[in-house]
Amino acid sequence: MTRYIVHRLLQGVVLLCMVAMIVFFLGRLTGNPVDLMLPEDATAEDRVAMIKALGLDGPLYQQFFIFVGKALHGDLGDSIRMREPAVDAFFSRLPNTLALIPWAILLAMGVGIPLGVLASLNRGNMIDRIAGIFAVLGIAIPGFFLGILLIFVFSVQLGWLPSGRMGGPEHYVLPVITLGAFLIAGFMRLVRSSMLEVMDSEYVKLARIKGLSEFVVIWKHCLRNALIPVLTLWGVFVGNLITGAIITETVFAWPGIGRLTYEAVIYRDFPLLQAVIILKSMLILSINLAVDILYAYVDPRIRLA
Repeated sequence: MTRYIVHRLLQGVVLLCMVAMIVFFLGRLTGNPVDLMLPEDATAEDRVAMIKALGLDGPLYQQFFIFVGKALHGDLGDSIRMREPAVDAFFSRLPNTLALIPWAILLAMGVGIPLGVLASLNRGNMIDRIAGIFAVLGIAIPGFFLGILLIFVFSVQLGWLPSGRMGGPEHYVLPVITLGAFLIAGFMRLVRSSMLEVMDSEYVKLARIKGLSEFVVIWKHCLRNALIPVLTLWGVFVGNLITGAIITETVFAWPGIGRLTYEAVIYRDFPLLQAVIILKSMLILSINLAVDILYAYVDPRIRLA
């Protein structure tokens, strides 16, 4: 088991190094932040002084090594626009994103799992087809389009819900639906396929032979085992929610780390962009590592592989 954990940790370190390198060099392709910070009447001397003050005057490889050296000591730089440590900016916004994720997961479970069960019990008929249509739409519709559509219907036309920003419970409804729509489709398709596989197993046939009611067979024996593949993908689901929050939070002006990532790109805030992407990657890798370790305890074949 220790060997398995060490192996996964080493994989995580390698992936994190690759992420740091990619985000550092690709971030520079967005342009020079000095172009956004200086006024139109700024002189060439002002530009050179600003570039030097931001540490952008050296070659890219030299800037990268300086960044890596500071990162190894826990310093991911200061935000150019916000004038504060990028790490502090990330953790100040993180609670706002984490406030959305549990509700999106609950929505996905509350809608996706029952839909998956109903679709499997009515395989091939109208209910299964309708559920399949919802699943396809949930996967195919882009998050930004769904968010704008919900705002147009429920905020502009009906006036029932606010169109954005963080506030009371009513402010959570549209962002949670937008964030959880893709996950609902994923839960539904995964539960449906797992249920169809479980319902053909021998122990389910034995339960029916014993005279157990169909309700007990389906909701106790079948669903319990059909949810095992769902539980193993929790890390992937949470990772999708964290990355999907960029679109949702931008559409609804939600002050979370997704919106912070968007602002870092728009304002060419390289230190903030690097810090946000690296810290989000560390968060996702940690979640996936925890899920892998828990699953290894459940299934000995994993840790012995």
